[in-house]
Formats: sequence, C-alpha cells, structure tokens
Amino acid sequence: MLKTETPSQQHAQLDLYPDAALVAAFIDDQFNAVRAVHEAAPQIAAAVAAALPRLEAGGRLIYAGAGTSGRLGVLDSVELHPTFSWPHERALALLAGGRGAMFLAVEGAEDDRGQGAADLLALQPGVNDVVFLLAASGGTPYVLGALHAARAAGALTVGLANNVESPVALEAEIGITLNTGEEVISGSTRLKAGTSQKIALNTISSALMVRLHKVYGNLMVDLKPTNAKLVQRSVRLTMHATGVDEAAARATLEQCHFHVKVAIVALLNKQTTEQARAALALAGGSVRAALAA
Repeated sequence: MLKTETPSQQHAQLDLYPDAALVAAFIDDQFNAVRAVHEAAPQIAAAVAAALPRLEAGGRLIYAGAGTSGRLGVLDSVELHPTFSWPHERALALLAGGRGAMFLAVEGAEDDRGQGAADLLALQPGVNDVVFLLAASGGTPYVLGALHAARAAGALTVGLANNVESPVALEAEIGITLNTGEEVISGSTRLKAGTSQKIALNTISSALMVRLHKVYGNLMVDLKPTNAKLVQRSVRLTMHATGVDEAAARATLEQCHFHVKVAIVALLNKQTTEQARAALALAGGSVRAALAA
C-alpha cells in the first residue's frame, strides 16, 4: 500500500479526540510537510538549475495534475503574472477534467492516460518548455500520459510525488519525492502532501523568478500593480530601494506605468524613465547590472 494511503497508527482514534487535541494533530502533522521538502532540497535545486536556461531561451512553465495536485499547479501558474509580470502565455496549467474540475471533482478524469497526453500535446510543447508533473500518489494515469508526451517532445520534465519510487518521480528527467508518509486522515492528500507540494512549487517558481531578475535584493520589483493595494506596494518598494519620499517615488512611477524596476534605476542613476528602461534592456532586466553600468 502507498504510504499516502496507509492509515496512521499515531491517530487511530482520531474521531474520539477532544477539540484541542484534534486541532493539534492536524497542525503538528504539517511540520512533516516542511521536513519532506527540506529533504528534497537537492532535487529542487537541480530542477531550478535545469529549468533556468530553458526559460531564458523563451520556454514556458507547464503544470499537469489532477485533484488537489492539479489545483496547486493552477494556483502556482496564475500567481506568477501579478507577482512577477510573468506572461500568462508562459505559465500554463493542465487539470484532469478541464477548467471545471477546479471547482467540482470530475470523476474518473484522472484515470484517462490518453487525455493527459492529448492535453499536453495540444500545447505544442518544445525543448525549452519545463513541464511539472504533479501527483501525490506518483502514479496518476492522466499525469503519466502528460509526462510521456512531454518527454517525447523534448521538454524538461520535473515530477513531484509523495511516495518513494513512484513512476512520476522515476520517469521524469528530474524526480522530486516529498516523502510525507501517512496522513492524519488516511488517504487525504489534500493535507500535508498538498502542503508539501505547495511549498515545493512556491520554492521552484520563486527561485526561478529571482534568477530571471524579477527580484532586486529581496524586493519584488517586477510586479503588476493591477489594484490599489499593489499600486501602494509599488510605491513602498520604490521608496525602500531608493530612499526617496513618497511623492518622488509616485511621480517617477507614474512616468513608467508603475514599473518598479524602471523607477528604481531612474531614481538611483538619475536618469529619465526611458533611459532607465533602455539600461535595463541592455542589462537583461537586471536592476543590479543596470545600476552598475
């Protein structure tokens, strides 16, 4: 039996726990998600290193999964645009059962290996694409279909699973096993297995965005200010990076459509926003390199 499906001996009387103990059991078990990701750090770093040159060459991030794993892939893909201005068309997510499965379970969709392959091939994967295959069990047919189609197309495949020696991890070019073990509620991988996948995906995509110069220091300087909160965040980030007051930061940001990177370079280099934009282009988008030029 898969570890993720094995009933936990530690919590065999879970339904009899008083409220405080019940809550503690769920919370305490989440620490095992962090441990599992920590143990997989070398493989996660390898995935970042292998993915970076492909993305620099114009490749896409593609996520494929079913159920909770698939929804976590969707979440990671959609958050990259507002956080890092990563283009929508370069972060794509496939979910067994289609878009509707984001909100309602589509029974049997995860068992269709052919559909996984077809959905992946419909995206016309290429050698510069990076495909994340997500399956807590590590053997979901839909995900395996997508995996083999991606490998045949020459894309980089990164498999994330929560069981040791699972097909998804073994058959992907880079396998990441998040060995979270038994769940407090047996088989409910929306619990710590899901948490571990969220942590791993956050880590991989965020590390890639740092390497792609979407971050200066530890400031998210390539965000899309699509609402009032993010506009104000852009102002604060610019003030923090340059030391100017709010009025100066806002005035410069207004000249460059609230592109924080451009505002920082313009203010620190005492340039116009157009000159700053050109400096960033020559520096490959790196604020540090633009400032040092």
